[in-house]
Amino acid sequence: MGTSHNNQKKIAVINDFSGFGRCSIAVAMPIISVMKIQCCPVLTSVFSNHTGFESFFFEDYTEKMEPYIAEWKKLDLHFQGICSGFLGSKRQIEIVTDFLKDFKDADTIAVIDPVMGDYGVPYPTYTKEMCQEMKKLVQYADILTPNLTEACILTDTEYKGRWRLAEVSEMAKKLVAAMRCSDPKVVITGIPQRSYIANYAYQPERLAKVIRTHKIGESRSGTGDIFSSILAADAVNGVDFETSVRKASSFIKHCIERSIELDLPLTDGVCFEELLYKLH
Repeated sequence: MGTSHNNQKKIAVINDFSGFGRCSIAVAMPIISVMKIQCCPVLTSVFSNHTGFESFFFEDYTEKMEPYIAEWKKLDLHFQGICSGFLGSKRQIEIVTDFLKDFKDADTIAVIDPVMGDYGVPYPTYTKEMCQEMKKLVQYADILTPNLTEACILTDTEYKGRWRLAEVSEMAKKLVAAMRCSDPKVVITGIPQRSYIANYAYQPERLAKVIRTHKIGESRSGTGDIFSSILAADAVNGVDFETSVRKASSFIKHCIERSIELDLPLTDGVCFEELLYKLH
């Protein structure tokens, strides 16, 4: 009888690694682990600290990704979840697409966080060509977690400062239409509503939910990574989508509150470590 490496739930997380600043894989690993799932990272690049700092070390891992993934094929690894985050080039999006084709089966939940921009502006690395590739990647998602800017980019909608829920709903429906799975779920995050920040959770043929939390402080690095990690782990653990979105929204709010209490610089992200016990 052969050795099986598949006796425990696993989520493959495809993202960059930052040694300091609390984002990407450095956030996903402890959160997914505390939720009793093995986190298996695929590095797209390595940073000493993220790009919100004045200077940083950076190494691109694009050329190393395919031989790295090839070793996982030899081990016959199977994943209950696959979660992708920031991708730095068209080639990396293609590699992730191939990864999903190779490793996603009927029992795998793919969570795609299309990290493309914020505040109405695409990130400098995101060319029109990359935006088109990301639109193709969306079709493999079971759960899609764009912020308002990314939802606009993916649906060719003009960004603006204020939104009616009917307009957000229209974008969510367009995103769901692009997804090929049988039970698509979309949450559009970071919708400003006066003193609140809202997340719009949408599933076809179910009542959409607007989940609001009081806006606290300013935007911090890594909150999107916390959000998608909790959703991925919950989905693999069979937790209801709306319940999971509420849990993630509340957890991030408490993390921001604690970070303000500790007077952490915005670049340093949120001190989720002190609150991990809430995710048990």
